[in-house]
Amino acid sequence: MTVLKTSMRNFFAHKGRMALSAVAVLLSVAFVCGTLVFTDTMNTTFDKLFAATSSDVTVSPKDASDSGETTSDTGRPPVLPASVVGKVRGAEGVKSAEGTMFSSSVTVVDADKDSLSPTSGAPTIVGSWNGNDARTMKITGGAAPKGADQIMVDADTADKHHLKLGDEISVISATGTHSARISGFAAFTVTNPGAAIFYLDTATAQKTLVGRTGVFTSINVTAAAGVTDPALKKNVLGALGTGYKVQTAKEVSDANQKELSGFLDVMKYAMLGFAGVAFLVGIFLIINTFSMLVAQRTREIGLMRAIGSSRRQVNRSVLVEALLLGVVGSVLGVAAGVGIAVGLMKVMGSVGMKLSTDDLTVAWTTPVAGIALGVIVTVLAAYLPARRAGKVSPMAALRDAGAPADARAGRVRAVLGILLTGAGAVSLYATSQAGGATEGSAWLGLGVVLTLIGFVVVGPLLASGVVRVLGTVLLRPLGSVGRMAERNALRNPRRTGATGAALMIGLALVACLSVVGSSMVASATDQLDKTVGTDFIIQSDSGQLITPEAVKAVKSVPGMERVTEYRVTEADYTTPDGKTLKDTDITAADPTYAEDVRTKTVAGDIADAYKPDSMSVNEKFAEDHGVRLGSKIKVDFKDGSAARLTVRAITSDDVVIDKGAMYTSTATLAKYVPADRMPLDVVLFGSSEEGQQDAAYKALKAELHDYPQYTVRDQTDYKQELKDQIGQLLNLIYGLLALAIIVAVLGVVNTLALSVVERTREIGLMRAIGLSRRQLRRMIRLESVVIALFGALLGLGLGMGWGASAQKLLALEGLKVLDIPWPTIIGVFVGSAFVGLFAALVPAFRAGRMNVLTAIATE
Repeated sequence: MTVLKTSMRNFFAHKGRMALSAVAVLLSVAFVCGTLVFTDTMNTTFDKLFAATSSDVTVSPKDASDSGETTSDTGRPPVLPASVVGKVRGAEGVKSAEGTMFSSSVTVVDADKDSLSPTSGAPTIVGSWNGNDARTMKITGGAAPKGADQIMVDADTADKHHLKLGDEISVISATGTHSARISGFAAFTVTNPGAAIFYLDTATAQKTLVGRTGVFTSINVTAAAGVTDPALKKNVLGALGTGYKVQTAKEVSDANQKELSGFLDVMKYAMLGFAGVAFLVGIFLIINTFSMLVAQRTREIGLMRAIGSSRRQVNRSVLVEALLLGVVGSVLGVAAGVGIAVGLMKVMGSVGMKLSTDDLTVAWTTPVAGIALGVIVTVLAAYLPARRAGKVSPMAALRDAGAPADARAGRVRAVLGILLTGAGAVSLYATSQAGGATEGSAWLGLGVVLTLIGFVVVGPLLASGVVRVLGTVLLRPLGSVGRMAERNALRNPRRTGATGAALMIGLALVACLSVVGSSMVASATDQLDKTVGTDFIIQSDSGQLITPEAVKAVKSVPGMERVTEYRVTEADYTTPDGKTLKDTDITAADPTYAEDVRTKTVAGDIADAYKPDSMSVNEKFAEDHGVRLGSKIKVDFKDGSAARLTVRAITSDDVVIDKGAMYTSTATLAKYVPADRMPLDVVLFGSSEEGQQDAAYKALKAELHDYPQYTVRDQTDYKQELKDQIGQLLNLIYGLLALAIIVAVLGVVNTLALSVVERTREIGLMRAIGLSRRQLRRMIRLESVVIALFGALLGLGLGMGWGASAQKLLALEGLKVLDIPWPTIIGVFVGSAFVGLFAALVPAFRAGRMNVLTAIATE
């Protein structure tokens, strides 16, 4: 009880000094809990949606996906004959069965040809209005579509694009473009996470999406009273046989959730990873805080020891303070985490994915995990200072000698740090010599961990050297104030090293990712310059296939010398070694593709692969299956017949564009696949006639105005788009890393604030002999700047080393250009100086306001 009272008294006596450490714990816990609440809410929202929109049993074509996805490489959804509906209705336990038609391989535009598709990445769905949809949607205006000239729109999409009854909109699909006027609006009775949905009558939906009537994409089956979904599924299978996919509502919902979980898991673990970085940075802040508090309470600890307190009790007293700090910071962090989750939902809403706060999900495990993590990390971080406090000798403490200096421990630490850093450097070198991505990734991970730990351990030794260099260059020219700032930073190298290490971690990740991102852009640009010989690239940024209408429009543009079509489909390969490879991609392109993209080969000429009944294989495939020039491979095309194709070229794996692709000609594909089952183009390549590039570029954009899902880019545009995409990804990562940097800044503020308290008497004496308030504040600001720059130097140097090693792994994938983004590196270094200035504002202001006589009298 005495230990608890002492800890409580000390905690509240130093509540101002604890505040910044509590904020660090709060931010880290909030990020963890916010991530968990947000992803749990996403899961809840989609679970409700999938459960509400699934019929008791769904019957689909055998080649439809488990999740009900209707896209295919032909641009048309897989279908089943309408006669199946009658068979299903005759099955025992069926109350009703209704055929439906829908597809997500569509684009919908308004009268101005502007896309009505979501910008959030959610799908655009066009389907037939049916009884199952009527259960989950309510018509809020107008009426359901009747006839080919009517279409109904979901209310969210209508509100977003200011659509009104009677407005004309057009559906663009693989079969052509169908225009209709809005007959009504339907609102979801459950949360719609952002999909744009359009309804036609059944016959019009069939003609628009697949070009013929008498077929459906699925059949919604409702069970009679007392019949369970599994029993109904069994009965339907008995009536239909094995030629169809039959699923219960739970199976459809689980398949949809599984498909979604991949995206959510990536986002969840990425955000938790950044929270982990923030926790790691916070550890340094907590260690520094408690180390300095222990040092400032040396005499108090000595008195406690002198009146009978044991080492264990002193140790326990400090750990109880840490426990209180962890509990307070973690509880506040859990509450802040819910706020972060709501904020993330609002952000998602601004880009079109609507998430209702009614579905906000806070599982009991979230606060438990957040509080447990925050408390454990805080107590572990305070363990070393607590252990050090327990070792304070009563007599030494009463003499104000503090904890005994341990020179031997310092030497051991320095040697250990150098060994770890050296081992890490060897691992990073091994990364550059690795022959495969798996081996290289293992060496890279080991090198990153070892060098990071090594730099943290050897930090005090580095601080002694680096701060002196920075002081010589930046501080000593500023006179006595600069020299005092340098001396203060060097006074406790361990503290300076720990404070700089906190900033080092965040900046090391920033530098590493900057080098990797810049190298990827430079390498891809280099590959484009070397291999791409076409003027224009036409494709959909959302992954939509290119419809025959759009291909015809591109080919009609004047001034074009050639247009190359490029398709991808699947086939089963039977190789000379007798093995069969199922569902393997094969690329079918026009022979001019050999001119558009200069593909490197290790044997044969790539142009020969486009001859009749010919193909190419990639280098690894050839090695694995004993394929040589002239080998025959049986290729059983999806939706087509089997062919025996002759290998005319073996492509190199030392490429970036189309790495691993196996080519044949469009004519060969058309020979074995019926016209109505031919896959649509993934991308088109166009080259203009000499001197007509600018005119053809403008003409292409004008011709594709009616098809907003496709983008025309020349090589300059393509390079810029690549740069922008990587830049956006890096900016997002930098934003997440900002959390770790904020915590590191709090660490600098805390260190300076406690350092000012520690040096109260010294500051009073300096003021008494003539140091002005302005000079005092400048001294503290310069001390902060040099600590920040020390951390920045370590972080940027370490990060560039990691980035250069990571680039060696990218080189195995053909990205061979190492590019150091010096403007970013220099900008971050200079920015670190401003971070130091900002962190020193409050401590410098408080130091300047000290009463001289009171400060001198302080013991």
